[in-house]
Amino acid sequence: MIEISDIRKSFEGKEILTGINGKFDKGKPNLIIGSSGTGKSVLLKCIVGLIQPDEGSVLYDGRDFTNAGRFLKTEIRREVGMLFQGSALFDSKNVEQNVMFPLDVLTNMSKEEKLDRANFCLARVGLENTNKLMPSELSGGMQKRVGIARAIVNSSKYLFCDEPNSGLDPQTAILIDDLILEITLEYDITTVVVTHDMNSVIGIGEHIIFLYKGKKLWDGNKNDITHSGVKELDDFVFSNKVMSALK
Repeated sequence: MIEISDIRKSFEGKEILTGINGKFDKGKPNLIIGSSGTGKSVLLKCIVGLIQPDEGSVLYDGRDFTNAGRFLKTEIRREVGMLFQGSALFDSKNVEQNVMFPLDVLTNMSKEEKLDRANFCLARVGLENTNKLMPSELSGGMQKRVGIARAIVNSSKYLFCDEPNSGLDPQTAILIDDLILEITLEYDITTVVVTHDMNSVIGIGEHIIFLYKGKKLWDGNKNDITHSGVKELDDFVFSNKVMSALK
């Protein structure tokens, strides 16, 4: 479980996050949703430590990450996997090398152990025998799957996904959502997904936090989202751009 308490963040005097509180349970996909510019990615970066919040705290299974010393922060970071919006694969490394990168940095495993683990994770995301391909030879969906393999290669306890369906066609996006859900359930990990894709919300939104102008206005699940009674959320859900996802 990850708990966030009173997270506040400003840039150049403009408040981006205003006292965000919430819990993200393990074993289910936890979604942070909202329109562009609502603070979703800033909140995610505060949770994973890429940005230091001005106030508040982030607890990983009771461990205070925000105010932790170097040793504890390193320990927690070893347990975190991250799927970036653009996959963020190294162009100069092949698939195998990309997936093994966290093991090179964070472990003392032998080369054979790293390769075995990379092959296991590639097989788990349906990419057997792609080891020597370069990122430029992969489709967008395949790049996302390599990114997921890399995110779980270190047996992550926490998985963060920033707009995992960005740039994907609807069918491929559903496959990525299903894979995230399967991995979350299979490994009983705490998964946090930032998205504005209503297909993802309706498909895997077991727990959802809705942000609006830097504030949390609602939390709940996919079954309750269409009758939340929150005008701003209704406007987001039933906008022309996302209405098709509910049909």
